Amino acid sequence: MEAFAALLDGFATALTPVNLMWSVIGVTLGTLVGILPGIGPALTIALLLPVTRNLDPTGAFIMFAGLYYGAMYGSSTTSILLNTPGESGSIITALEGNQMARRGRGAAALATAAIGSFIAGTIGTLLLSFLAPFFVRLAIMFGPAEYFALMVLAFTTVSTLLGASVLRGLTSLLIGLAFGLAGTDILTGQPRLVFGMPSMLRGIDPVVVAVGLFAVGEALFMASRKDLREGVIQPIRGSLFMTREEWRRSWKPWLRGTAIGFPFGALPAGGTEIPTFLSYYAERKLSRNPEEFGKGAIEGVAGPEAANNAAVAGVLVPLLALGLPTSATAAILLAAFEQYNLQPGPQLFTASGGLVWGLIASLYIGNVMLLVLNLPLAGLWVRLLAIPQPLLYGGILVFSTLGVYSISNSTFDLVLLFIVGLIGFLMRRHDFPVAPAIVGLILGPLAEAQFRRALTISQGDPSVFLTHPLSLALLLAALAVVAVPLVLGVLRRVRTPFPGS
Repeated sequence: MEAFAALLDGFATALTPVNLMWSVIGVTLGTLVGILPGIGPALTIALLLPVTRNLDPTGAFIMFAGLYYGAMYGSSTTSILLNTPGESGSIITALEGNQMARRGRGAAALATAAIGSFIAGTIGTLLLSFLAPFFVRLAIMFGPAEYFALMVLAFTTVSTLLGASVLRGLTSLLIGLAFGLAGTDILTGQPRLVFGMPSMLRGIDPVVVAVGLFAVGEALFMASRKDLREGVIQPIRGSLFMTREEWRRSWKPWLRGTAIGFPFGALPAGGTEIPTFLSYYAERKLSRNPEEFGKGAIEGVAGPEAANNAAVAGVLVPLLALGLPTSATAAILLAAFEQYNLQPGPQLFTASGGLVWGLIASLYIGNVMLLVLNLPLAGLWVRLLAIPQPLLYGGILVFSTLGVYSISNSTFDLVLLFIVGLIGFLMRRHDFPVAPAIVGLILGPLAEAQFRRALTISQGDPSVFLTHPLSLALLLAALAVVAVPLVLGVLRRVRTPFPGS
């Protein structure tokens, strides 16, 4: 009942004219972001961090949440009509959705994607509303040792699961830790990693790093590619009103996709790729018409799109309740909380309850807005693909520069922005994940503070991390996350016969 009362208060916050305006801006911008290939929600939120620095936190996060949900909706449009996923979570949608469009059923594919996204997003938000307080009650049991162990788990899961390899993920994490620990040590007053530059004594602004790695790095990476060419857009044929047969074949995949997607978002597996692949596999196995898969099966659009949007709601559970990011966008949202001097976790629900519940309530409202935006206006949105890619990424570069300069009017920050952007470009070029660097930047100083606090309480005894059962369990889980992929890789190489043997 407490959660229900808090949610009603959240609706009172979200339904104010100003916050409704931010929600409309967020979902509209999110739909645009989802449609444009390569411009994901993480990059867009990173771009908006400097602009929203002086905004009311509640309005800013309502806009960010709408943008996150909207990007998942919008990406299905280009997957279906252009066979080019706007977001990685819509890769599977392109398999069947584009085939449906080629066969004159593009409208039905868009309809099942939009309605499935709405149902999954609503159910996922409902679960978020009632599961987040449970996680908060669990987190209240944490002491400094448990919090340090939880952050170590966050480091390892994001580094290993969001990268192409464990080594590359951990390297990215170390880069982020170096950024986060640069500056003046609060306890001793000693400078760290400042390289004799007085401007570095105040530390590195997380916004500069986030914009540099995601926006500038992405723009430079896209400029270095030669395959910026336009695809063939399939016209929207058929009625946007689904037939009775299409409803019959879609409603079960919607529910199954939601059941698969939400847990994967909430667990430290991160991302939307795994649940969408699993949903597609499940629908193919359960279908009465398996021969249609690969030729335009509506179940292959309905299930993965539901899994995609349910996973987004799931990601917000550990982020809000524990401060644990499980995706690249969650890592950027963590940087946004840092910008407002807010720390996700139990304290956020008590100290800033109005913000949290207003944000959750806005997700219900945004879902309705998105359904209205995506079904009748699909043809209009797709015309945005006429924007030349070089102009698009050039604009991102200019917007990044102006945004960072507006924070403190510092030329040093601009130099730092492009140094970080160059690092981000090299990371993208050599397939190093960027999200672990953001997690290391934000959680590194917090982990250090909890580590020191735990040692102070235990009078310098490091066994405190092993004698507390919850701390020990979290550290063992972190060890398993790193060790299991390495062991499996070694076993795979051992079992693979040498050529010619």
